[in-house]
Amino acid sequence: MIEVKMHPDLQQYVPSFKIGCIQYESIVIDTPPKELKGRIELFQKTVELDLSEQPITYYEGVKEWRQVFKQIGVDPTRHRPSHEALFRRLKQGKGFPFSDSSAIVLNNFFSLYYQMPIGMYDLEQLQGPVEIRIGEEKDEYEGLNGRMNHMKGKITNVDQRRAFGSPMVDSKRSAVALETKHILQLLYLRPSLSDDDTRALTDNIGEMFQQVHGGHVETAVLS
Repeated sequence: MIEVKMHPDLQQYVPSFKIGCIQYESIVIDTPPKELKGRIELFQKTVELDLSEQPITYYEGVKEWRQVFKQIGVDPTRHRPSHEALFRRLKQGKGFPFSDSSAIVLNNFFSLYYQMPIGMYDLEQLQGPVEIRIGEEKDEYEGLNGRMNHMKGKITNVDQRRAFGSPMVDSKRSAVALETKHILQLLYLRPSLSDDDTRALTDNIGEMFQQVHGGHVETAVLS
C-alpha cells in the first residue's frame, strides 16, 4: 500500500479525526451494473422524500462534517463537503449523478449512504507518500469542478508533487478514468464513529467495491 500519513495538526482541531485508506490493485472499471443502478434509484427516492420535508442537516453525517469544517476554520456554507453537495443536488431535484464509470457511481453512492466525503484517486498519477494536512499558501490544484482550488487553511491531500484532493473536490490530475487499474480511496470518516466501527466500515466498503471491480484490496485506518 502507498504510504498515507495524517498530520497531527488535524487532531488538534478535531481530536477524533480519522481517515479510512483503501487501496485497490488490478481492478476493472466498466459501466454500472443494473443491480447497482436499481439500488441507487431506490435510495435516491428515499432521500428525496426525506428532504422534501427536512433540511440537509437532517442527516447527522452532514451536520458532523459542517462542524468539522467550522472547527478547522472553514465556512461550510462557502466551501461545502462533497457529500453535502450530493445531498443538495438531490434536494434540488437534479437526481443522482450517474456516469459510465462503475467506480465513480459506486463512490458517490457510498458517500451518500454513509454520509461522509470520499475521495478516489488514480494511484498511477500519485507519487507517494501521501499526507492529509491543513493546506498551505502554495497548495492549489485544478479541480473536477473546473476551477483552480486554493487550499490554504483547508483539509488537503498532498503527494510528493503537489496537492491533489480534499473532502470538497478532487483534482483533474488524479481523476479516476475507465482505464484506471489502481486506486487509492480516502474515507473522511465521521468523527463520532468508534474505532471498531471505522475499521468495520472501511473493510466493508473495500469488500463491496471489490465485488464490483475485482482485483485486490488493502485497508487501513489512520486515527
